[in-house]
Amino acid sequence: MSFKAPVNDILFTMNHAAGMQQGIARGIYADLADGGAAAVLDQAARFAEDILAPNLRNGDLHPPLLSDGVVTTSPGWKEAYARWIEGGWAGLTAPSEEGGMGLPMLLNTGCFDMWNAANMAFMLCPILSCGAIDALEKHATPELREKYLPLIASGEWSATMNLTEPQAGSDLAGMRTKAERNGDGTYKISGQKIFISYGEHDMTDNIVHLVLARLPDAPAGTRGISLFLVPKFLVNADGTLGTRNDVVASGLEHKMGIHGSPTCTMIYGDKGGATGWLIGEENRGLACMFTMMNSARLATAMQGVSVAERATQQALQWARERKQGKPPGWTGEGPAPIAEHADVRRMLMTMKAMTAAARAICYMTAGSIDLSRREASEAARNEAAERTALLTPLSKAFATDIGNEVASLGVQVHGGMGYMEETGAAQLFRDIRIAAIYEGTNGIHAIDLVTRKIGSAGGEVVKREIADMRATIDKVRATNAPEFGQMGARLAEAVDSFETATHYLQNIIASASNDALAGATPYLRLFALARGGTALANLALAARGDAAQAHQIAIARFFADSLCTGAKGLEVTVTEGAASVHMAQTALADV
Repeated sequence: MSFKAPVNDILFTMNHAAGMQQGIARGIYADLADGGAAAVLDQAARFAEDILAPNLRNGDLHPPLLSDGVVTTSPGWKEAYARWIEGGWAGLTAPSEEGGMGLPMLLNTGCFDMWNAANMAFMLCPILSCGAIDALEKHATPELREKYLPLIASGEWSATMNLTEPQAGSDLAGMRTKAERNGDGTYKISGQKIFISYGEHDMTDNIVHLVLARLPDAPAGTRGISLFLVPKFLVNADGTLGTRNDVVASGLEHKMGIHGSPTCTMIYGDKGGATGWLIGEENRGLACMFTMMNSARLATAMQGVSVAERATQQALQWARERKQGKPPGWTGEGPAPIAEHADVRRMLMTMKAMTAAARAICYMTAGSIDLSRREASEAARNEAAERTALLTPLSKAFATDIGNEVASLGVQVHGGMGYMEETGAAQLFRDIRIAAIYEGTNGIHAIDLVTRKIGSAGGEVVKREIADMRATIDKVRATNAPEFGQMGARLAEAVDSFETATHYLQNIIASASNDALAGATPYLRLFALARGGTALANLALAARGDAAQAHQIAIARFFADSLCTGAKGLEVTVTEGAASVHMAQTALADV
């Protein structure tokens, strides 16, 4: 089925959930004023619909092939990537001094919303390059930045992130890839990395690998990890490509989904050692890599939003066309479209509301990133950075969970045909499943939220978030709008539950950390219900009197009435459920 980029909903969310209009008025988003944001999004939408979406099925049916260390990508992908470079999309947020456009993260997030929906597997390559740009810009030497950044920013070269090894997945302390000093400022890298997206492909002339490795005299654990730049081809002094580096793709993974993305096993140093250059300081590589990972986490969150958007579009189109049965009150001739059945409507509204809430939270996160970089005062930048740290694990985990849940509902709406490959519903379900796993599993993000983020600045960061949510609730109540129903009351109950659970976890984290960890995942979902519900309420408030956006009110009310009502149960799970989790050791003993 065709994909229609939701430009109007994206702009509305950017304006009224992420504060773009206020930012324009304050000069923070001066580069988005006078219709600038809409113009870029319109162009990005055409690229999504005309170039990326038509190649989605090719990637699934005709995945990349590996022969003698060379990967040939899916039919049409190399040509699509050439159009990507031609459009200048690779350097949207890259610094202008490095050849990029220097535009805000919020705008980039809106573009990625559409591009991932059109073709998630293709967009993994640009996502990793964007993260590498951030890491190199912040941590690399001027010489490395000058040599590599402009060509990555232009899209002529791509980049990868090399963390995982067979024995070291989420726990990087067990990493074995080695780095040895050559004595001339370069390093010799040897080892194996697995699950490397676009580790080898034919879309760019060079691939710049960012590789975590350990020096011989490094401290044990994650404190002894360094980050290195290891290009596929060495670069001559004049910028031309030189000899092939000692790095090769030895295998391609056969995956559940995102078949068009070549997921490689990479071998470094099979012929004596790959040449690499240090990024940042020795034994401080994980901090440098986190710059790239944090960028990738928001991009991964947007994969969840994007696939949820496409699954919703496809399910809604199917439900309008597929005719089965006659629901109560149906007066039409013959069977009714299944969209007329109450339970199908419930599924469709759940898909639409969850997608909208995840989008709003992600855009808030992107807006906070921009403020942390663009605010005039240091205090304001620091406060925005604190909010970004709080919202990033929420965005990544909630949005990718929603991607999975909404794609699954999409299959359900299609019925038996959803289980067949030709409708496309199954591919979306398969493709998005990885997003809750890579870039840090969602359970790890929930743990990070509970153990590090809600106690940040003595709890003041989450306290400010709660105050912001309550301010929205006050506005909802002040309207007395009949179309809002009990939205204010339901949202207040959700925020009350979130605040109660927050105080509980803050109080026990030091003395009963295992109890706190038992409630981490339900706590993150509780946070998402409160934050997502109030964000949608802001959209509903802005939509009053706007016939073109009336659907925002219906979506916000459904979220409050049908989804936020689960908040109290999540509160109980967080505050009283730890004992039953610990008892599971007995139940699982014989498994």
